[in-house]
Amino acid sequence: MSRIGKKAIEVPKDVLITLNQDKVIVKGKHGTLERMFGKNLNVKLEENKLVLTRNDETKKTREYHGLMRALIQNMVTGVAEKFSKTLIAEGVGYKFQVDKTNLVVNVGYTHPIEFPISKELLVKLETPTKITISGIDKEQVGFLAAQIRDTRPPEPYKGKGILYDGEKIRRKAGKTGK
Repeated sequence: MSRIGKKAIEVPKDVLITLNQDKVIVKGKHGTLERMFGKNLNVKLEENKLVLTRNDETKKTREYHGLMRALIQNMVTGVAEKFSKTLIAEGVGYKFQVDKTNLVVNVGYTHPIEFPISKELLVKLETPTKITISGIDKEQVGFLAAQIRDTRPPEPYKGKGILYDGEKIRRKAGKTGK
């Protein structure tokens, strides 16, 4: 049996979970999330724990069991306490700007790169070279952060680029001249 799937999900006191036929709705102080799950899983709410069990033992069902448990756990965590990622721009002239609905990234190209900010996400400009992306959906927060980082990933020779807060870049030695 799946080690992840068989663990029960602890539900905090300020989170309300509603189970419909094949839909889980999670409400908390930060918002509401919902997700459909397949007919090969059973979801039960017992006391303050959510338990997922599967109907059959096919390979797809076993894979899906652990996946759905992890996704529902992320929903519960997201509505209780938001997810956040911090990005830092390292390099001369590299900076972030936040317009009303867009994030503008200047990272050494001839033009600034714009990213639309969805209504569910909050992008906070801490300094011109540091931003924090936060929201209740872990997938959306991580996806936007990864898209921004992909514009100029950190390079190992000078250490320039966009990196996550706390990320260490393994530096390489450059060429040696005579």
